[in-house]
Amino acid sequence: MHTEIVAANSLCTALYHDILIPNALPLNLAKFVFLDGRAYGFFLDWDEVADATVESLRATSARHPLDGALTDLVDELATRSEAFAKKWARHNVRIHRTGRKRLHNPVVGDIELNADALELPADGLTLIAYTADPASAAEEQLAILSSWTPRGTDTASPHDTRPQRAR
Repeated sequence: MHTEIVAANSLCTALYHDILIPNALPLNLAKFVFLDGRAYGFFLDWDEVADATVESLRATSARHPLDGALTDLVDELATRSEAFAKKWARHNVRIHRTGRKRLHNPVVGDIELNADALELPADGLTLIAYTADPASAAEEQLAILSSWTPRGTDTASPHDTRPQRAR
């Protein structure tokens, strides 16, 4: 709900390179986008990702106006990031369920993937799946990243106390 990445499979960890490492979870994606300089080089369409992040936070804040942690997150971002403050002031609200993401990975270079979100309301989670178009350069790039990742290295935050489910 507050844009935390609490778990990632090994291929996602490889895709996000040194951003999603086990001891960095949970990773707050909004803080990464607006407060971590690496986001500008990782998200090739940073401005679109930043807009989507703010629009999603605005939608969440409308559904949960008394959420103190969310209010604290928005206050921190507005105080520490001029870009966030400007985007927040636009009052745009949108929930993003599907789209294209262009990322930069130091191993395979620039990669364009489909991104689909599935909300799991009972758990308060959203599952994001990145996929490549069949027979595309991105499919080859994911295969390369997959060959670089050891099996059984899926990550979950040691702070995530929700019950784990079989995948």
